[in-house]
Amino acid sequence: MSSIPLVYLVDDDPDDRHFLRQALLQTKHGMEVIEAASGFELMKLIQEEGRRLATLILMDMNMPKMSGVETVRAMRSNPGFPVIPVVMISTTNNPAFIQTAFDVGVAEFVSKPATIQGFTDMANKLITRYLG
Repeated sequence: MSSIPLVYLVDDDPDDRHFLRQALLQTKHGMEVIEAASGFELMKLIQEEGRRLATLILMDMNMPKMSGVETVRAMRSNPGFPVIPVVMISTTNNPAFIQTAFDVGVAEFVSKPATIQGFTDMANKLITRYLG
């Protein structure tokens, strides 16, 4: 069993996943990053037999078929599902949407960066906060 932190990166936008993956790996924290393009895909990955427990999930709020909020709600309502900190990442600044994210159990809500440097800054803050 590996002691390297595992971070799930969930976003339907492949460019955003790429930029955030690169930013995470630049933190030099030594982590494994597994990408998922949807909430369904994330839940399948977590449920795989033998999959080790993730340290953190970074999830886009607005995804087709199953939004980030719907995914967290499904995870938190299933008693057999591990409780993993989820940071919701979104371009929205709607206070009602943000409150809904907290209501379903996200640990933190951050605005999705518009620049590569913004992704790097966000990754550094989140990794320091959650992986120490």
